[in-house]
Amino acid sequence: MLERFFDLSLSRRFLVYAGIVGVIAFLYYFFSYLSTSTQIAEKQAHLHELEAERAKLQTTLKDREKLKAELVEVEARFKQATVQLPEQKEIPELLRQVSNLGRDSGLEITLFRQQPERLQDLYAEVPVEVSIRGSYHQIALFFEKVRHLDRIVNISDIAIRNPQLTDNGLQVNASFFATTYRFLTEAEQAQIAKQKEEAKKKSGNAP
Repeated sequence: MLERFFDLSLSRRFLVYAGIVGVIAFLYYFFSYLSTSTQIAEKQAHLHELEAERAKLQTTLKDREKLKAELVEVEARFKQATVQLPEQKEIPELLRQVSNLGRDSGLEITLFRQQPERLQDLYAEVPVEVSIRGSYHQIALFFEKVRHLDRIVNISDIAIRNPQLTDNGLQVNASFFATTYRFLTEAEQAQIAKQKEEAKKKSGNAP
């Protein structure tokens, strides 16, 4: 084979050299470059998948942080609402607090009587009939203290009468209603809804 090869003319031998180089280059491309390109393409595709997954996770994390922030805000508002509208068990303490504010303001409390509750859809009104005696300044101070309570207490139906000049200055009798509120329990809400539904049915069946 070698003798035949060297017997060939120079131009033919160059052609053979070229063919051998071409075969070697093809084999290198097929076994090395082509395989490496395929691997790179696969790696790039996998990388794109990972980037998409990472972006999705980052979006989910942002949404989760947003939801956490919204939850904190809602809990804060709920806490504030529960402070302003106490539960049933906290009503006596609140009424004692209002009564103490009157005494701390220098007023003589002659009547402090809780009236029947007035139930609404979600809350109940808790009116308290109050009669006091003291100066205008003391009464105004008491109302100001009540206004700054965390709980909601509404002063209404104020009546002032029987002014008398004493050694302590002008004294008057004042009567009013101090109304606070409480949340209804789920059972109470269900009962009210049931009563309204029954009343609606009776109204619809009336001739």
